Amino acid sequence: MAEPIPVSSADRRRLERRTNPTLAELTLSELRRMLVTTILFVIILVLFLWMVRTVIIAAILGVIVASFMRPVHLWILRRIPNKIAASTITLALLILPVLGLSVYSYEEIADVGTYVNAHQDEIATKIDESLHKLPFLQAANTGAAVKHYVIIASNYGTNILGNVRSALASIAVAATIFMFTAYYVMGDADEIMEYIRGRIPPRYGELSTALESNVRGVLYGAIYSTFLTQAVKSVIIFGMNVAFHVPLAGVLAILSFIIGFFPIVGSWSVYLPVAAWLAIFRDAPGQGLAMAIIGFFVNTVYISTFLRPKIAAERSKVLNFYWMLVALVTGVYTFGLVGILLGPMLIGLLKAILDTITSQPAWQWTDGGDGRGMNASEL
Repeated sequence: MAEPIPVSSADRRRLERRTNPTLAELTLSELRRMLVTTILFVIILVLFLWMVRTVIIAAILGVIVASFMRPVHLWILRRIPNKIAASTITLALLILPVLGLSVYSYEEIADVGTYVNAHQDEIATKIDESLHKLPFLQAANTGAAVKHYVIIASNYGTNILGNVRSALASIAVAATIFMFTAYYVMGDADEIMEYIRGRIPPRYGELSTALESNVRGVLYGAIYSTFLTQAVKSVIIFGMNVAFHVPLAGVLAILSFIIGFFPIVGSWSVYLPVAAWLAIFRDAPGQGLAMAIIGFFVNTVYISTFLRPKIAAERSKVLNFYWMLVALVTGVYTFGLVGILLGPMLIGLLKAILDTITSQPAWQWTDGGDGRGMNASEL
C-alpha cells in the first residue's frame, strides 16, 4: 500500500484558498452572477410566499400531523404494504371523528341561532327583568337598550353561520393542501429529510443539527401541551355544564376546545356567557358565579398561563418555563393562530444559533502549521 504523500504548510494554505475563496478573489462576472442569482431567488421566494399565504397554516398543520401520525402510519404500513392505503387509513382515523363532531356542532349551533332569532322579545324581556334586580338599576329604563343588543347578538350568530357557508371555498382549498401535504410527508418523510440534509454543506453540520433538534423539541412540546391543556379545559367546561344542567354541554365543550387556539378568545368566551345564562334565565346566580370563578382561576389563569408553558418546556427539553411562556404568549398575539408554532420555533432557532456560535468548537481553528488548535481566548 502506498504511503500518503506529506503536504507542506504552504501547499495546505494554497489548497484552502482554492476551496474557500475570499471575496477579493472573485471575478466581476462571478460577482455579477451571484448578485443576479440572489436577486432572482429573493423575488421568487417573496412571490411564492405571497401565493401560499392563505394556505400556509394548512400546510404547516399537514406537516405536523403527518410527523406525529407517522408511527401509526408505519404500524399500518407493516400490515398493509401500500403507502397510499396506509396514509388514507391513518388520516381517516383522525379526520372522521373531527368531521363528525364539526357537523354535529354546526347543526346544534344553527338550531340555537334559529331559536334566538325567533324569540328575541322574550329573551330581551327576561334579561331586562334580571337587570332590574341589580342595585341601582331597579328604576332604570333598560328595555330598549337590552332589545337592541339582543338583536345585535342574534344577527351576529346568524352571520357566523353565513360566514361559514361563504368560506367553504377557502376551507376546501386549505383542506386540499392539508391532505396532500400530510400524504406527501407521511409517505416520504425519510426521503425528504435525506434530501434536506444532503443540501446542507458539511461546514454547517453542527448548526443544522442544533436547529433540527431544537425545532423538533419545541414543536413537540408546544403541540403536546396545547392539545392536552385544551382537552383538559374542555373537560372542565363539559363537567360544569353537566353539573349545572346546561343544555348543549357537549357542543359548548367542543366550541371551547376549538376557539381556545385563537388569539384573545379562549374558554372564557364560553364559560362567561354560560354563567350569565345561569344567572339570568335559570335564576341561579350562585351557579353562575361558581362557573365564572372556576373558569377564570382554573382554565384561564392556572392552565393557560402556567400549566401549558410548564408542560411544553418539560416536553421540549429545549426551553425553560419562562422562555416557553414568552414564546407561546407573544407568538400567538403577534402571528395569530400559527404563532402557537412560530413563537416557540423562533426562540428555539435563536437558542440553537447562540449555542452553536458560543460553543468551544465553533471558535476553534487550525493554524495550518503544527496542527495545534487556537481558540479565541488565546488572541
